Amino acid sequence: MKNIINKFTVGFALALSIVSCHDDLDQTPIDPDSFTEEDVFANIDEAKGALAKLYASLALTGQEGPAGDADISGIDEGFSQYTRMLFNLNELTTDNAVVGWGDPGLPDLHNLSWSSGNDFSEAMYYRLGQEVSFCNSFIANATSLSGTEAQTYIAEARFLRAYAYYNLIDLYANVPLTTVVSTELPLQSDRTELFSFVETELLEIQDLLADSNEYGRVDKVAAWALLSRLYLNAETWIGEDRYADCITYSNEVINSSYSINTNDVNGNGSAYDELFLADNNTNGAQNEFIFTANFDGVQSTTYGGTTFLIHAAIGGSMDPLAYGVNGGWSGLRTTKALVNKFASSITVKDSDGYPTAWADHRAMFYTDGQEYEITTISNTFTDGYAVTKFSNVNSDGSQANDTSGEFADTDIPLIRLAEIYLNYAEAALRGGGGDLNTAVNLVNQLRTRAYGNDSGNISISDLSLSFILNERSRELYWEGLRRTDLVRFNQFTTDTYVWPFKGGSNDGNGVDSYRKIFPLPTNVISINPNLEQNSGY
Repeated sequence: MKNIINKFTVGFALALSIVSCHDDLDQTPIDPDSFTEEDVFANIDEAKGALAKLYASLALTGQEGPAGDADISGIDEGFSQYTRMLFNLNELTTDNAVVGWGDPGLPDLHNLSWSSGNDFSEAMYYRLGQEVSFCNSFIANATSLSGTEAQTYIAEARFLRAYAYYNLIDLYANVPLTTVVSTELPLQSDRTELFSFVETELLEIQDLLADSNEYGRVDKVAAWALLSRLYLNAETWIGEDRYADCITYSNEVINSSYSINTNDVNGNGSAYDELFLADNNTNGAQNEFIFTANFDGVQSTTYGGTTFLIHAAIGGSMDPLAYGVNGGWSGLRTTKALVNKFASSITVKDSDGYPTAWADHRAMFYTDGQEYEITTISNTFTDGYAVTKFSNVNSDGSQANDTSGEFADTDIPLIRLAEIYLNYAEAALRGGGGDLNTAVNLVNQLRTRAYGNDSGNISISDLSLSFILNERSRELYWEGLRRTDLVRFNQFTTDTYVWPFKGGSNDGNGVDSYRKIFPLPTNVISINPNLEQNSGY
């Protein structure tokens, strides 16, 4: 189905709603109306609606739609949506993106100068805390149900909770570990304890999850894929080499029923762009998507998600209608550092010698009237190439569901098979075993799709860690992974790799290493004396 989040009713949403301003990761759901938890979990069909709320929490922001009844207070409701926050924290802080808006705290992200009071890092903490709270409540109540289907639902909730904690480990390192609904102020856990929790959960639920599931819900392959990602980062996070385990679970995913999309529906020479069109739930891309945040421009409206990624990336001389929306927000662009990752595939340059066309179809940039160099970020959309990766049109060029063009249908892949191909290659290069010839083959499958032929293929002599980091940038940019990758390769804070406006300077410079993680929100620290702020903040 297009969107499991359309399955939940207002009653289910209210029964699992929580206090808007969260104080920590242990929030107790409240029931503002007479519809009780007993009603929600009266039978398996009702419980499915409650399960849908857990998925919805990663896509929507409240009970009414784009605005009006937010789950989280203290920040614009649209700003607080999960994938929008993931973009802000993992893309805006890197060479992949800048934004021209001056909202307090936003410029600090691409300058790498945020404080513990940053609105956006705080909102993400609360959003993930909300997901943990929802999952804890669901798991506690669903145990009253019997049968295999109920156990599958509980396993899905445990996956979503593990996914939230994966993000918390990555972004904040040391947070409370809470698995029950309680009013007690939780103790702080370190990355090693949290890592072990996520690992154990995923290993335990892998055989409880469905072999395959309806679109929008996770199956056992999602558990393997998240394990692959977890183990790839183990050395960075807990100082433990788990690359062999990354290879093991990457292989499980690679040998599963998922497949790289090669269905070039619109006939432009590459099947890559189909991954990011409005019908990516049906055009073949869905076969590559292991875990998604799903959107529908009529049924599930938000000013985050792909509505944000598409509108915000349009400005200058761009025609919004070409991307299926009714206007541009003139915000997001990219830096020359990302553009240069595609240098070897340049086919056309302008009169100043700057690239305007590429053989690698993943280079989805709008250059007409856009400057290659960024002189000024704020209020100057034409400084920096625009990114056209996400679009709200269908593969045949038709309009998506919302004919007004306000809200997008395009789903966001949170984990897709291409990432796991690159995980395997990197883990093999880092000594995890596997086979380098297999790694080359996997990389070349992605590059053949990108070029539409084998002209961009590599040989084993080309395969190196620096190549993999750049290939991950080419394949996965704007999908919420870049900061994590740069940290793992020790290039996020150091001056060995800089990009425009890193550290606040036009040419870029290194910053203190504590910036590899974000601070815990100031008000969380003040409320819970059990918590210690991350070093440097």
